[in-house]
Amino acid sequence: MKKRFLLALLPIVAGVICLISYEVIGAEVEADGTLKEPFFLIPISFLLLFSGIAALLFVTIVTAIQRGKHD
Repeated sequence: MKKRFLLALLPIVAGVICLISYEVIGAEVEADGTLKEPFFLIPISFLLLFSGIAALLFVTIVTAIQRGKHD
């Protein structure tokens, strides 16, 4: 049962890591005025966070239903 919750939490952890790495890498303006930043990490992190939250809710609901059947 705990493995289910761990698997549901992995996308959330990966999303937080993406946000942290975006902040650590930072943005810079090159000599020709071009902005250089790892913008792709922001949508990836939101996708991972929302999918992790959805998976966590799904696992919680399924676990509650299964416990209800056993009582």
